[in-house]
Amino acid sequence: MISIHFILALVATQGVVGEPVSSKDPLAGQIEKENKIALQGVLNNIGDRGSQAPGAFPGIIVASPSTDNPNYFYTWTRDSALTMKMLVDEFLHGNGGLRSYIQDYIKSQAIIQTISNPSGALSSGRGLGEPKYYVNETRFNGAWGRPQRDGPALRATALITYARWLLSTGRKQDKTEAKEQVWPVVQNDLNYVAQYWNSTGFDLWEEVSGSSFFTTAVQHRALVEGSALAKKLGFSTANYDTQAPNVLCFLQTYWNGKYAIANINTATQRSGIDANTVLTSIATFDPEAKCDDALFQPCSSRALSNLKVYVDSFRQIYNINAKSEAPGVATGRYSEDVYFQGNPWYLTTLAVAEQLYDAIQQWSTLERLTITDVDLSFWKMIYPSAKTGTYKKGDKSFNLLLDAALEFADKEVKMVHQYLPASGALAEQYSRENGTALSARDLTWSYASYVTMRGARLSATSNYPQVPSWGAPTGDKVPSSCVASSASGAYAPAVGAGAPPGAGGCTVLVTFNVNASTFYGENVYLTGNTTDLGKWNSADALPGNAIGYTDQRPLWTFDVELPASSFIGYKYLRIEPNGTDIFETVNRTYAVSPCATGTGGTATIEDAWTGPTGTPS
Repeated sequence: MISIHFILALVATQGVVGEPVSSKDPLAGQIEKENKIALQGVLNNIGDRGSQAPGAFPGIIVASPSTDNPNYFYTWTRDSALTMKMLVDEFLHGNGGLRSYIQDYIKSQAIIQTISNPSGALSSGRGLGEPKYYVNETRFNGAWGRPQRDGPALRATALITYARWLLSTGRKQDKTEAKEQVWPVVQNDLNYVAQYWNSTGFDLWEEVSGSSFFTTAVQHRALVEGSALAKKLGFSTANYDTQAPNVLCFLQTYWNGKYAIANINTATQRSGIDANTVLTSIATFDPEAKCDDALFQPCSSRALSNLKVYVDSFRQIYNINAKSEAPGVATGRYSEDVYFQGNPWYLTTLAVAEQLYDAIQQWSTLERLTITDVDLSFWKMIYPSAKTGTYKKGDKSFNLLLDAALEFADKEVKMVHQYLPASGALAEQYSRENGTALSARDLTWSYASYVTMRGARLSATSNYPQVPSWGAPTGDKVPSSCVASSASGAYAPAVGAGAPPGAGGCTVLVTFNVNASTFYGENVYLTGNTTDLGKWNSADALPGNAIGYTDQRPLWTFDVELPASSFIGYKYLRIEPNGTDIFETVNRTYAVSPCATGTGGTATIEDAWTGPTGTPS
C-alpha cells in the first residue's frame, strides 16, 4: 500500500499535472491503463464521431450502445451532464482535444432545451425536467419516470465549470463565448432550479417519485456557483440567492442521525440506504471546503457515517463479497434492488473509493482530521483502534488514519479490477454471484466514473490538480427555519449557442381528462396529428395517468403543453396487455387559446371514451 507520506505534498504543488509513480504505487499503473480505455469508451459514445454512437447528432452523449435488454440507446440529461463535467475537468487538466466535444455538447443542449416533451415545454421551464431523448434530438413520448429534476442542475454545473475557465483566460473571444453561448443555456437551467426545486420528481434511478437527496444537493450547488457566474457576467442573481439557502435548509431534513435517507416525501418502504447519497458527496465535493456536515462534504462526519452504513448494507447480500479473495466490498444501488436481479454496479463501487480519495484531499489541505461520535463507527471499520479526537499533520495517528482511508479506497478499486473483462470494457453491473458483466454494455456513466475516480486518487496521492472549487467555503449558512419557496424565471432559446430561432414559443398547459373504464393491464393513451401528440403513431402516443381513477369516475389524465393558437386533431386509444391497439371511433379537435401577456396559461378538456373496449383474457 502506498503511504500517506507520499500524499502530503499535494497542496504546495497545485497546478502541476503529476504522473503516478508506478514503482512506488503498483495500483497506479493498473489505473492508468484502464483510464485510457474508460476515457476512450466515453468518446466512443458521443455523436457524431463516436464509433459506438451511430446516428447520434453532434454533442449528444449516448448512455450506452446497447439497444436490447436493456435499450439504453438514448441520451439522458443527467448521465450526459455528469459525463460532460468529467470531460470539462479533464480539459482543465490539460487535455485540449476535448474542447470541441464540450462545444458540440453546448450546442446540442441548446437545441434539446427547446424540444417540447411529455414533461412540458421551454416557455414554462417544465420541459427542462424531461429525463431522456432520442439521440437524433427528438422527444421520447413513452411511459417513464418524469420529471427528473437533477438534470438541469447537473448540466448547469458542467457548463459553469467550463465558463469559469473561459473567463480566466483573459481572451476576448473566450469571454464572448461564455456570455453569449454558455450562459444562455446555463440561465435556463438555473431558472428551472430556482422555480421547481421544491417540487417532487423522480430520483436518479428513475424509480421513486418524491424528494431526492442527490437532486436537492446538486440543485443547491448549481444555485451557489450559478450566482457567482452571473455576477461575473453582469446578470441578476436575485432568484438564485434567495432560493439557495432554502434548498440547503431542506437538504438537512434527509439526515436521520446515522445516514442520509435517499428519498423522502414518498410512499416507498425501502430503508433509504442508497448509493444516491454517496454520489451526492462526490457530486458536491469542493477541495477547498471544510468537513462540513451541512454540505455533506466527503470528509464530513455525516458523509463518513453514511458511507459505512451504505457499504455494510451489501456485505452479506452479494456472494462475491464473501469470497476469501475479495479485496473490497462490491456495492450496488441499494440492497432491496431487483433490477436485473439486483447486482453491484461498477459506478457505485467506484464512488465509495472516490469519496475517500476526495476526503483525503480535504484532510491534507486542512492538515487536520477530527473523529466524532457520529463517524467513529466508520473509522473503526477501517482502523479498529480509532478514537474520537482531533489529529493534526505531524501526528503519527494522522498519517495512520489517512493511510487506512487510502487502503480502503484502493480495495474498492481492486474489487472493480478483479471483475473487469479482459477488454477493460465497463458495463452497468457485474454479477453478485460471480462478477460477470451484466446489463447495458459500455455504459458511459461507468466509464466516466472510472475517470473521475482516477483523477480523485491522483489528487490525493500526487501533485495532480484538483477539481475547481465551486464556492462551498463561502456558501450559505443553514437558515434556522426552512421556507418552502419558489422563484419564477423567464426561459428563452439559447440562440447564440445553436438553438433554432423562434423555438420554444408560448405554450398552453392543456389537461385532457377522459372517462374510460379499464381492466388491470389495459392502459389509455392520447395521440394526435402533431409531434407533441405522437402523430397518430401508437408507439409515440402519450401514456395516461390513472392516479385519480375510481369506480365512480374512471379518470385518465394527460397534461400536455401545446403551442398557443394552434389547432389540433386528437383521439384516445387503449393498449391491451398483449400489445394490441384499440382506437376511439371519433375524431376530436381542439383550438388552443392564444398567448396572453407573455404566458399561455392553462386549459382543461373533459371527454368520455367513444368506441370499442378491450376484454380481459
